[in-house]
Amino acid sequence: MADPAARWPAVEIAEADIIASVREALQFVSYCHPKDFIQHLSAAYDREEGPAAKDAMAQILVNSRMAALGHRPICQDTGLVVVFAKVGQDVRIASDRSLADLVNDGVRQAYLDEANPLRASMVFDPLFERTNTRDNTPAVLHVELVPGSTLELTVAAKGGGSENKARFAVLNPAGSVVDWAVETVATVGAGWCPPGLIALGVGGSAEKAMLLAKEALLEPLDMGDLIRRGPANPTEAMRLELYDKINGLGIGAQGLGGLTTVLDVKIATFATHAASKPVALIPQCAANRHATVVLDGSGPAHIDPPDPADWPQIVIDRTASAARKVDLATLSRAEMATWRPGETLLLSGRMLTGRDAAHRRMAEMLARGEALPVNLENRVIYYVGPVDPVGDEVVGPAGPTTATRMDAFTDAMLDQGLLAMVGKAERGAATVASIARHKAAYLIAVGGAALLVSKAIRSARVLAFADLGMEAIYEFEVEDMPVTVAVDPSGASIHTLGPTLWRGRHRPAAVAGG
Repeated sequence: MADPAARWPAVEIAEADIIASVREALQFVSYCHPKDFIQHLSAAYDREEGPAAKDAMAQILVNSRMAALGHRPICQDTGLVVVFAKVGQDVRIASDRSLADLVNDGVRQAYLDEANPLRASMVFDPLFERTNTRDNTPAVLHVELVPGSTLELTVAAKGGGSENKARFAVLNPAGSVVDWAVETVATVGAGWCPPGLIALGVGGSAEKAMLLAKEALLEPLDMGDLIRRGPANPTEAMRLELYDKINGLGIGAQGLGGLTTVLDVKIATFATHAASKPVALIPQCAANRHATVVLDGSGPAHIDPPDPADWPQIVIDRTASAARKVDLATLSRAEMATWRPGETLLLSGRMLTGRDAAHRRMAEMLARGEALPVNLENRVIYYVGPVDPVGDEVVGPAGPTTATRMDAFTDAMLDQGLLAMVGKAERGAATVASIARHKAAYLIAVGGAALLVSKAIRSARVLAFADLGMEAIYEFEVEDMPVTVAVDPSGASIHTLGPTLWRGRHRPAAVAGG
């Protein structure tokens, strides 16, 4: 019998090539959107009629081009690293270390890169101490053995805001996947930073359905082509139906109300038990970051840089807009009482920052009767964990984090005299009521426009909790930082008013496609 090794000689891939390829892929996706995403977002921008949503899309597109040309992160949340590895059966990895170890070396090098440091968000011990690993390791690695002589690595950086909105259910076999998915998107809020993608995994088991959905998010966007040619099978017809019904909810960009909430809907299926219909739904945010590299033994993979012509030429001119300028040094509750949901403000002056860990620590100090390290009286606080600066930057990309995570602490902070908060996505009903009771306000900055937002920050210094790293309390000095009034001092919310106004106004794809 012939020796199988002689018939199929192994292709040897060096460990250094794997590490370098993972590193390059993660650096690349931190600052560069896939071309198909830019094309679909640009088309949605052209169609959008909601003023606030259109402005949010403009900021995301301008930010995307700035990030790609400047090699700085699209979003301050540079993500949980997820890697799908397809290992050819004829491949030999020339290393005495595991593939996971090699991938993690690549992650470590990418996130600690001096020219473009990325924010480390991973924590050890998810139950108790939650100590930051400082280098964003470990990655989540999925490995599949396939025929062939190459190693294919699909590398993704998944933001916490969109990952937190993943949902799972086991429907009855006759249950409607469409109804469940639309209802789910309607109830998860805007913390996943639309416009983006929705992926469904249907079938298999609980863990298989989730994995199907996660991998489906990495498929190329083709909704524009699907609309033009029409569905070729029931799955494509369901994708179109979901696209129409989800956009028909009127949620819009950043939850502000508008025609486009999703740019594409993906569906992946697998055989399942006759008594079951497991369904997983995972959103992908506007910072849609992933790339695939293929190693064949000839050296590390390389990703070609983007063409600047791939981005639309959009100029955001605040001087010609109706945006209201706000001086944070003199801001009063009387002035805030004139604000209205959906109005654009340009903030100038000094603001505090703080997010989950800082709020928890302050709440614990107040509960013990201790004085806070910062005075919140008549201040504005920005929910942000910035990327470290490089070169002459004052601060790295500094976009907003999901505000609902601070809801449990908000009443206590408002009791300290806080005037307003800046974050992204909606607030819970109890928090909105507290905002109204305190005659305060909640403002939103655009998630997915972190580099653009950072250009409004003129200085930054740590005031408290330096040990928390990116979660420390900073004081930013900002100039004309654009925000939208989300909850005014009366308790009126754009995240309720906007979608209500735009619900049902999306033009069905069947009509749009001709």
